[in-house]
Amino acid sequence: MEKIVEIMDKSVIAELFAGWEEILIWSCLQDCMGRAYGDTRENPRSAQIVVGDFCFFAGQPEEALVRNKPDDRESEFIIMVPGSVEWGDLIEKVYQGCSKKRKRYAIRKEPDVFDKERLRDIVKHCPEGFSLHKIDKETYRQVMENSWSADLCSQFKDYEDYRKRGLGVAAFDKKILAAGASSYTVYKEGIEIEVDTREDYRRKKLALCCAAQLILDCLERGLYPSWDAQNPASVALSEKLGYHFDKEYTVYEVYKYTRMKKN
Repeated sequence: MEKIVEIMDKSVIAELFAGWEEILIWSCLQDCMGRAYGDTRENPRSAQIVVGDFCFFAGQPEEALVRNKPDDRESEFIIMVPGSVEWGDLIEKVYQGCSKKRKRYAIRKEPDVFDKERLRDIVKHCPEGFSLHKIDKETYRQVMENSWSADLCSQFKDYEDYRKRGLGVAAFDKKILAAGASSYTVYKEGIEIEVDTREDYRRKKLALCCAAQLILDCLERGLYPSWDAQNPASVALSEKLGYHFDKEYTVYEVYKYTRMKKN
């Protein structure tokens, strides 16, 4: 396998990712979250960024980077985002039989688009019997104990890290955690929003209420609440909050992301 190196000085790969309107990439370039790799530490021609369950490729396609898996990553699932058709072809070649080509939906980043009164009205009309709470230490514990909600806080080392850098809102049915909206990742100017609802509490507008409150909290702190949609339903939810759809883009869901040897 061709040699690859971890990039500690992210400035050397910034130009390769120029033009990407992607918060997770910014999180890594700003040394907030994630890890980066390249074909060389000085003047790299190819680069890989891994943040959470996402992996981004830019520059000249390099098979060794497509095969690269960070040594601290245990999960065999990851979403790969190619910077070009050629990167996509490499992903298909390397992970043939254990990946699926999908579409995701980019949402425009418009800092002044939010109607605060509209968002407050959404929160005010939270379904009867439910209450909204900031994600504190006890709520964080509950979030991390449930597989459906863990992604709300999973990119933080522990609660103390989340308390210092994260932000989130949870909906409760009395003492039962029903839904939440939180910072999946952070960068210096804002957060990437993660929204999850327990299956038996869906279609009650709980995700809408949590997200509305989280956006208000972000705006109060001068942070931008970025949104990226997995599916059309997520696009529709974002539009109720004031966002606007931008474009579709291609990703690959890889189900056997292992440290692979070249054939």
